[in-house]
Amino acid sequence: MSLLARVRPEIATFTPYASARRSGFEARVRLDANESPWDAADDGLAVARGLNRYPSPQPEALRRRLATLYRVDASNLWVGRGSDEAIDLLLRAFCRAGVDNIVSVAPTFGMYRIAARLQGAAWRTLDLAPDNDFALDDARLLALVDDNTKIVVLCSPNNPSGTLFHGERIERLARALAGRALLVVDEAYVEFAGVASAAALVEHLPNLAVLRTLSKAHALAGARIGALLAAPEIADLVGRIAAPYPLPSDSAHAAFAALEPAALERTQVRIALTIAERERVAAALVRGRGVVRVWPSAGNYLLVRFDDATARFRELLDAGILVRDFSAQPALAGCLRISIGRPHENDALLAALGATA
Repeated sequence: MSLLARVRPEIATFTPYASARRSGFEARVRLDANESPWDAADDGLAVARGLNRYPSPQPEALRRRLATLYRVDASNLWVGRGSDEAIDLLLRAFCRAGVDNIVSVAPTFGMYRIAARLQGAAWRTLDLAPDNDFALDDARLLALVDDNTKIVVLCSPNNPSGTLFHGERIERLARALAGRALLVVDEAYVEFAGVASAAALVEHLPNLAVLRTLSKAHALAGARIGALLAAPEIADLVGRIAAPYPLPSDSAHAAFAALEPAALERTQVRIALTIAERERVAAALVRGRGVVRVWPSAGNYLLVRFDDATARFRELLDAGILVRDFSAQPALAGCLRISIGRPHENDALLAALGATA
């Protein structure tokens, strides 16, 4: 069965809004979109150059460069406003409110559950045990899948635990779900994991979708550029139900610049530094005040359990350092998630926790 048979019927036949730029036709004089003909740059606002015109829905040069970066064909790629938008659109496309469900693990990135609730889809999770380093039991995960499961989503490295789910496991899960559900693998942090992306499997597994982003390793969180890598029919489906102009011109330009060869070389250096700092901070934190456990991580962050997370959180705030408190999450009592910063920022964190060498 084609996975498109699992799409909501009204979406499968959906006709997208015919935006002024969707055709891709380049005209000498543009009188088609009710835009202002005056460019603010002509009034001295150079930062606003070209912003009087609507952007391309999917800038071809950026799509080609991202396709090269992720080693997929451009037909397998849709670009949107961060991974969040792709998650939301996939749920809209596949899930009938009050009928269908999404399967994932807990703890994990909170936006999956929020997107499911907004769509009216049931949210099912397999609880991962902190004492077992949040290991995944594939059989128990698949046991949660039924005829109304449309999407199974895994974050790898998982946020906030840092656990990695990759390689042959992803292929096995996708094949087990073939014709039944879409397996979505969110690889927002995969650059820090030192493993191959699941993107290489997309060409052979039509029910696999991979999410990538420029927010983390490429330092463009404010630009909101994310990519969905999937079978062409899935990428096309998401593009048809997306907003007409998902990519602001400045964001697209920033992304293109970040993918220039020299910029990519700098990014690789910074990824290596982040990984080294992650290991240094993890080793030092075990000596920190009130630290109970530091879990291994494949992301650019560490999950740390304290004997009194509230007190440690306040101490860090008093030192001008903000981390993320996950104590209210299931199985994460006493846990703070700490992002890896620059070396001097990490030193400040360790000093505030009494964890210096």
